[in-house]
Amino acid sequence: MREISTSVTFEIKPGETVPMRIARGTRLMVHGSPVWATRSNDIEDYWLVPGDKLRLRERERLWLSVEGDRPAYVVFTILPRCDERAIHWLSTRIERLALRLRAGWRTV
Repeated sequence: MREISTSVTFEIKPGETVPMRIARGTRLMVHGSPVWATRSNDIEDYWLVPGDKLRLRERERLWLSVEGDRPAYVVFTILPRCDERAIHWLSTRIERLALRLRAGWRTV
């Protein structure tokens, strides 16, 4: 079995600050109101407007809050690990090579 898509959506209400701990490499995308993000081990804060994406590192901490009077929706999508991408790349190359080697030949 192969994981196709893993994403979780959270609603953040105005005036609420939400602490998060990131377990795996994740991409965050914002919908609704703008979001203020503070990351651990980073001196910068991030102002994310709807449609913005932010790549998050494994084992980092994140604090999110909403600016404005409407809620924001943040979507966390888990990114595939490097070893999973490498295995997928290798398997597709092997399949393509096998198709080239068999091209024109019929098996009975």
